[in-house]
Amino acid sequence: MLKTTKRIAAWVILVILVLVAIPLVLTPVYAIRGVHPVSTLMLWDEVTVRPVLRDWVSIDDVAPVMLHSIIKSEDSQFCRHRGVDWGEMLAVIDQALDGEETRGASTITMQTVKNLFLWNGRSFIRKGMELPLALYFDFVLSKRRIMEIYVNIAEWDTGVYGIEAASQHYFGKPAAKLTARQAELLTVSLPAPDARNPADPSATMRRLAQRLAARSGAYVGCLDAD
Repeated sequence: MLKTTKRIAAWVILVILVLVAIPLVLTPVYAIRGVHPVSTLMLWDEVTVRPVLRDWVSIDDVAPVMLHSIIKSEDSQFCRHRGVDWGEMLAVIDQALDGEETRGASTITMQTVKNLFLWNGRSFIRKGMELPLALYFDFVLSKRRIMEIYVNIAEWDTGVYGIEAASQHYFGKPAAKLTARQAELLTVSLPAPDARNPADPSATMRRLAQRLAARSGAYVGCLDAD
């Protein structure tokens, strides 16, 4: 019995070490511009033989209005924090302690490491893993590279990954040609890509896009070419 328990404990420790090692090893590899990372969702789709649509595109070939729209909506402090927006995080913790409904505090970097290395769904375990991974990811990669990876692995519809595939899927044009309105509709669809259609927006989507358009711009200097 004792030997069996020790064997199980050893396997658990080994699995944990492997899970920790994967992002530590892959993150420096992902800093190389020629490498095109895939998300855990994409890998799962491949394993389950579900159709996957993705066409990797350089950040230089994404309309600036698309990138600016994402930062305004998802992470206005993206260019200023170091992977985690501690102000937003502490505010969410205070809300939770007060018994209030909490809002999301995930930065673009946190969403990127979640998509690359973790899983969907809300849990304190996953969030606890996101934090150190986001700090490490931000330390190793430039903001420009992080954004390039993010827009190429985000899911915009079932099996549709990346901004180039999404732009062609919904509007029949390359990501470089997106208008501000199209960028806003694509952005507000991100929280629920399987339920929101940017090409045929609901009244709620149109209202969210209008609200996003009216929002003051965030600093995006970190996206300038290296």
